[in-house]
Amino acid sequence: MLLDNVHPFELGVVCEVFGIDRRSEGLPAYDFALVAAESFSVRAVPGFTISTPYGLDRLEEADLIAVPVGDDFHTRDFPPELLEALRRAVFRGARVLSVCVGAFVLGAAGLLDGRRCTTHWRYAAALAERFPKALVEPGVLYVDEDPLITSAGTSAGIDACLHLVRKLQGSEVANAIARRMVVPPHREGGQAQYIERPVPECREGGVREVLAWMELHLDQDLSVEQLAGHARMSPRTFARRFRQETGTTPYRWLLGQRVLFAQRLLERTDDTVEAVAVRTGFPNAAALRHQFVRSLGTTPHAYRRMFRGPARL
Repeated sequence: MLLDNVHPFELGVVCEVFGIDRRSEGLPAYDFALVAAESFSVRAVPGFTISTPYGLDRLEEADLIAVPVGDDFHTRDFPPELLEALRRAVFRGARVLSVCVGAFVLGAAGLLDGRRCTTHWRYAAALAERFPKALVEPGVLYVDEDPLITSAGTSAGIDACLHLVRKLQGSEVANAIARRMVVPPHREGGQAQYIERPVPECREGGVREVLAWMELHLDQDLSVEQLAGHARMSPRTFARRFRQETGTTPYRWLLGQRVLFAQRLLERTDDTVEAVAVRTGFPNAAALRHQFVRSLGTTPHAYRRMFRGPARL
């Protein structure tokens, strides 16, 4: 289903999984159509058009409706007739799959109310604010809340499409399509491993100075008493001020910064995981792995493979 300023890559993901006839390879073919929601000539980013003979009436017979991302989906309004068509489709039993901020179309139709969902991590807060009844999960690659499947960024759209194929037609079919696309049939972790985590802004003075000092001493065993001494505060006052200015506790802030530093070391150095653990303040590789999985949903080894690639390894 296409709206103006659709992103061609995300549209291509859906076309690649469901729009190619692979019957010669022993795989199923799908009755696939591009549907225009606004006009039969759809503008695509960055500046070409896509023509299709199909309008919204084609949705009345669809078993699956895919909504790829487009520009400004997180702020724009959508055609009422499209939103009504999506509601009718779900009511009669069709599934609806969104890629990235395509989830905002589902939210505008009221389909996310009371349901778990996700979108690109940059827009998860906006999705939750615009649709407060939606149960937004910002750290996952996709959410299957049948009959709705919502996915995060571009490659997470591939994950969601292959998941749906696997669910409906089995692993053999999903794995064969994945091999043809030269992508993993299933990825570890969630989008938490891709999220940028800037240091929180703090007011000038004690806590800000201590944050800078903590960043330089992540490999040390730091206590609240020691940190409070650097801030020239009592431990109780320091803990209260720290939470007020960062939104978390000193312990959790340290864990987050240590994991973030470990990510950088895994990306940029040849240090072993054990050495990375020591440099980032964890007692051993097992402790680093535990916090890595807890924070990012993947292991240090898998993260390094993902973000360094075979050439660097």
